Amino acid sequence: QMQLVDSGGGSVQAGGSLRVSCATYGYIPSEYCVAWFRQAPGKEREGVAGISMYSYNTFYADSVKGRFTISQDNAKNTVYLQMNSLKDDDTAMYYCAARYGGCGSNWYQPSYTYWGLGTQVTVSS
Repeated sequence: QMQLVDSGGGSVQAGGSLRVSCATYGYIPSEYCVAWFRQAPGKEREGVAGISMYSYNTFYADSVKGRFTISQDNAKNTVYLQMNSLKDDDTAMYYCAARYGGCGSNWYQPSYTYWGLGTQVTVSS
């Protein structure tokens, strides 16, 4: 059983930066993919970024490419999402999730077995 704890959300002005973290109790197996999803009020939850723990390959939604960076720190059992040049549209609850197997850009949410409780990111202009 894997427990994911997402944290680091907050309020920031448009154009600013924020880093959210996804920590686990125990290590994240290398066979897993860890991804970030987000859900804005009145919208469906969408995939944002993913990282394959073995290959370090990363995947991004088109809306965040060039602005967001996902990374992993195996020593700390933590996956980070660095968010730069934030826009109002980035306002959402951000969730980390993990699944066995590699990442892909299909963001098929039912395949993700473990989920964090979410951390709120609010961007104001």
